[in-house]
Order: sequence, then structure tokens, then C-alpha cells
Amino acid sequence: MGCVSPSWDGTLSPKDFSVAAHVFTERWERNKSASPSWFWVNSPKGPPLLASSQHVEGYLSLESMCVLVSAEDSNEESCAVEEEAGFCEIEGAADNATLVQSKHHEAHYYDFHIVYSSSFRVPVLYFRAYCSDGRPLLLNDIEKDLPACSSKVLLETKWSFITLEEHPFLNRPWYKLHPCGTSEWMKLLCLGDEVAAKNGLAIELYLVSWFSVVGQVVGLKTPLEMVKSQRN
Repeated sequence: MGCVSPSWDGTLSPKDFSVAAHVFTERWERNKSASPSWFWVNSPKGPPLLASSQHVEGYLSLESMCVLVSAEDSNEESCAVEEEAGFCEIEGAADNATLVQSKHHEAHYYDFHIVYSSSFRVPVLYFRAYCSDGRPLLLNDIEKDLPACSSKVLLETKWSFITLEEHPFLNRPWYKLHPCGTSEWMKLLCLGDEVAAKNGLAIELYLVSWFSVVGQVVGLKTPLEMVKSQRN
């Protein structure tokens, strides 16, 4: 495993991102089996106008995460799988219809992608949200599904915090959490850790540390076991 040095600037190379992505999916699967799995999507074509040395041939995907919302007052309801975050997994379209109809809930679905940014040289979280009938959710609706702390930041910063931009691989509009400042806080997070400062942070575990922060913004928590294991 390669380790970062004290002079590390908090960024990742395309090669390091690919390696870290595969380690991340393996650890997520091992420690969070009750939830949908992250998986690697191969996309050799990639974003246009990028040199081959800057290009990552794919991205990470987590699909069909569900938030149940009261149809009457749009208050988020908790679920058994991700009680604190509000996300849950509902299997089967027929079961979905029965659940939504019988409990007067609307189901909001979220797809998440972790994409490498060649300009910032860090991961970026893209996501889209839609109703059970496929209609996309507007930002105001998404705001109601977010954790309270994120909703407050969104209210204050609006389009500088979450932006609607073209997905670099799919060429369709997706929301994304802006990566500005990621390298700075990742450097502080990783090099400020006593274990990392002493032994060096394995660059393969970059995404575990990164997602432990970014995931909370949208209500997705990193399993504690994943964070613990990187300190061993």
C-alpha cells in the first residue's frame, strides 16, 4: 500500500482513485451487507477533452436508495435499514405500490455516483432524485429529504453547495456536491489523525475517509467498522 507523506496536498491521481474505489466497494460490501452495494461502472469513453493520463475509465454507483416521505406533510419517515439517515431499501415494484398506498407515503429514490474530477483531482459525489413514477425531484423537494444540518447549509449557500451540472459520463443533468475545498479538508482530516501521522495514511483508503464526511451530507453514513479498520 502506498502512503501519503506530510507534504501531501490532499489530492488523488487517477490511478489512485481507481484503486481506492475498488477497496471502498469491497469494504462497503463486507461491513454494510443490509444496504445496496456500491459497484464499479466501466466507461472507457469517459469525459471529452481529457488526456488519457487524466482519465479514469469508470465511476462508482449506488442505486435506488429510498426515502419514505409522508404524502400529507412531506415529513421524512425513518426506515429499519437506515433509521437515522432516512434511507431504506424496498424490494419489488408491487411491494412498493402496496407500501406507499397503504401507509400514505411517497417514495423518493436516489442514485449516487462517485466520479473522479480531473480538474480538482478529488472524488465528487453526483446524485439524482426521482419519484416512484420516474418524475425528477426539484431541489426544494430534495432539501426536505436531506439531514437538517445539510438543509441549513443549502438554504444559506444554495447553488454554491449543490449544483445541477452535466454528468461527465452520462451527459445528462445531475446534482453534485461542489468539490471546492475537498483537498484542503482531506489533508487536515488525514494528516491530523494520530495514527495516520505516525504510520502514514494508505492512499487506498482515501475514499473511506472522504465518504465518512461527504456521505453524511446526503444522509449516507459510512459503517463504523470501515473507519475502524483503516486505523488498524
